[in-house]
Amino acid sequence: MMIEYKKPTLRDIPSMQLLVAPEIESGVILLRTDDEVATNIRSYTIAMDGDKLVGFCALHIHSPSLAEVRSMIIDHDYRGQNIGSELVRKVCEEGKRLGLKEVLALTYQQHFFERLGFVEIPKESIPEHKIWADCIKCKYFPVCNEVSLIKVL
Repeated sequence: MMIEYKKPTLRDIPSMQLLVAPEIESGVILLRTDDEVATNIRSYTIAMDGDKLVGFCALHIHSPSLAEVRSMIIDHDYRGQNIGSELVRKVCEEGKRLGLKEVLALTYQQHFFERLGFVEIPKESIPEHKIWADCIKCKYFPVCNEVSLIKVL
């Protein structure tokens, strides 16, 4: 198995939506419409095994110094093979190249992100526009069990 990491094209959106659908249904990942994904297509990095999309995540920029790793998903058959870790590393490298200072993660997978150098922060320190732009769409808002973590680049 040789996993290739690259930027997606608009043609990848249907495969991306199919892969993430079960996690959206369970409430682990927020729904992003095809139009939202298309508008933000440059923020995504995908993992491909040949012609098969096996994972992706996005680096969503909030400000000149802060971005967020979001919408990370790995195909069930490919979990445990460090694909998620490599995706996070790649988007953090991209953020550093862009001049970002920190990357935020809101997650149920605290230990995964801690292994990658993220540290827990109080939710109150998350930028307000994040809460009103994304969190309010969540079926668990305002009672959320996600953990806020940040990584200094």
